[in-house]
Amino acid sequence: MERPVPPERPEMTLQLTIDCVDPQRLVPFWLEALRYVPEPPPAGHGTWRAYWEAIGVPAEELPEGSGELPESLVDPKGVGPRVWFQAVPEPKTGKNRVHLDLKVGGGRDVPLALRRERVDGEVARLTALGARVLYAMDEPDGMDYYAVVLQDPEGNEFCLV
Repeated sequence: MERPVPPERPEMTLQLTIDCVDPQRLVPFWLEALRYVPEPPPAGHGTWRAYWEAIGVPAEELPEGSGELPESLVDPKGVGPRVWFQAVPEPKTGKNRVHLDLKVGGGRDVPLALRRERVDGEVARLTALGARVLYAMDEPDGMDYYAVVLQDPEGNEFCLV
């Protein structure tokens, strides 16, 4: 018996979507944290809102101010995923089920002391931008692991490793 030929799969890309009450509060923070750039609206459109309106997105799906300023970020090197900050009416109330790990330490091939220095340097940089430290994961007993768990300005957890 012949197996059916599966349909051709469309190209897939990865986008991270972060729900938030105020995208304009988080966009500047994450631009700096990720070293990304604002995603420009498609050619011929001054804003994302103008683009969305041009393609027929209903007005009731576009809250006031939505798309007037950048709400999505892209990796200037074209390697990392697009990140979109989706406005939602409710604030964060529980623990994240998915979080970002910003790998700034260099991995286990780098001496622990240097990894700590790199992570702590990023902690200082990001807390100056509005992040809040929750706790450090400092494994004694020869585990050779160090990370710091933080929250962005709306309380979304992420790790610096």
